Amino acid sequence: MKLFVGLGNPGKEYEETRHNVGFMVIDELVKRWNLSYSQAKFNGVFASHLISGEKVILCKPLTYMNLSGECVRPLIDYFKIDLEDVVVIYDDLDLPVGKIRLRTKGSAGGHNGIKSLIHHLGTEQFKRIRVGIGRPQNGQKITDYVLGRFQAEEASEIKQAIDRAADACEKFVTQSFLQVMNEFNA
Repeated sequence: MKLFVGLGNPGKEYEETRHNVGFMVIDELVKRWNLSYSQAKFNGVFASHLISGEKVILCKPLTYMNLSGECVRPLIDYFKIDLEDVVVIYDDLDLPVGKIRLRTKGSAGGHNGIKSLIHHLGTEQFKRIRVGIGRPQNGQKITDYVLGRFQAEEASEIKQAIDRAADACEKFVTQSFLQVMNEFNA
């Protein structure tokens, strides 16, 4: 069983913001697989699908970014999902807009959603797909930047990044994460 978790904040005011690219990747997979969010428990919404005999769960925590672990830990425990089969998708200020980077582990790097996951999972050893959102310019506060929407000139780059991140998720269902990393980090 595979679990893909997209990080973001619930609510209309946060839709399409930089901090919600994890949600956008999960929404892209739901659209590709013609699914709907049919379950709401563990403080999150879920969709599930069977691919090549493997159950895949797509999750968007509704706990707000800083408390993401409060949704993910109970979900992993309930379904008895091995951490090796969990991928977390989230925004990254340190990557240029539109760039994605896959990793098998790492620190939170200042990302509060990842801090929450590390705290609740008790480890930094979980797979990640980081989606670049770039850094604010002209002294803009980071909070305002990540909760802001992408500029029109960034639209095609971020759409490509969302598509590539979704492609990487699809490949991980049938390939090793190392193979997927080698392809998408190239």
